[in-house]
Amino acid sequence: MYIRFDQKVLLFKHGKFIKILKPGFFLNWKSYTLEYHSVFEELHTAGDPAELLADETFRNQTETVTVSAGHIALYFEDGLLKDVLTPGQHIFWNNSRVKTFQQIDLNNPEISADIDRNILTADVLKPYVISYGVEAYEKGLLYFDKQFIKIVEPGNYFFWKGVQSVNVMKADMRARQLEISGQEILTKDKVLLRLNFMCRYKINDPVTALVSNADYENQLYVCFQLALREYVGTLLFDELLQKKQEINTFVMETLKPYQAQFGIEVLSCGLKDIILPGEIRDIVNQVLIAEKKAQANIITRREETASTRSLLNTAKLMEENPLLLKLKELEYVDKMSEKISQISITGGGQILDQLKELLTGNLSQK
Repeated sequence: MYIRFDQKVLLFKHGKFIKILKPGFFLNWKSYTLEYHSVFEELHTAGDPAELLADETFRNQTETVTVSAGHIALYFEDGLLKDVLTPGQHIFWNNSRVKTFQQIDLNNPEISADIDRNILTADVLKPYVISYGVEAYEKGLLYFDKQFIKIVEPGNYFFWKGVQSVNVMKADMRARQLEISGQEILTKDKVLLRLNFMCRYKINDPVTALVSNADYENQLYVCFQLALREYVGTLLFDELLQKKQEINTFVMETLKPYQAQFGIEVLSCGLKDIILPGEIRDIVNQVLIAEKKAQANIITRREETASTRSLLNTAKLMEENPLLLKLKELEYVDKMSEKISQISITGGGQILDQLKELLTGNLSQK
């Protein structure tokens, strides 16, 4: 039988520990039980650990680590994490490697700053560590056993899995849009309207929004509904059409006291659509057409008046200036002669007067 230099052999007889065999060659040990152990691994024996530890030689060649209930121990070998020790007694052989052990209390979920964060993702630690990630646009609300502890900023967080439950509730701090659509509201004169309203808001106090309020967004929605009904219900239909731009200011002012209660800030809001019932829509269209026709008639009369005024001014100028009248007559004679193929003129009278009389006579005959 040969025992290597990286081995330890425990010698038992009838279940009783006898001694540790050193490396080397040995004859067969009849009626004895031998346990082979690597000096670089934790000792797991079929014997009684208490009996082994009672032997001084065994104690001098081993190191014992005791882990209490509710704790674990991180086992490092030459500075590198090798294993995680659960509650109980653990025995290791003394060897050339440097062994260190760090006790962890699982009753406290917080991981202390002296723990290297690089080891927390190791496979041996996965059963004992829970992690949460908070994005750059988020803030996290940390809970231990369903009790709010603190706000955590963006980053990755690790906690020990123990008797206390751990949870991180995330609040999106970006601006978001809330649509209040299909709101059927009666005006003061009993006209049923359907309104679509838009709102942009963001969370500025995540504790108030998520801890102090149950479903803050639904509460905000109801407040917008009530504000819209309050505003529309006090106006006649025609007044609403004239003051629809003022509804934004009214709603913003109405919502101011609620913003701190909900932990939010309303950035902007506005009326998106006013949907009229079919009959009301037809009436409004008729009114609009009538208004446009009236405007068109006013423009036509204005143009006719301007044209008449222009003719009157021209007539006055011709009356005051006979030469201008003659030029105007020549202009009309020129236009009329374009439609006549042949003209015969006799006598020695005034040619222009004869031509004018001839053209005037021909036109009157037609």
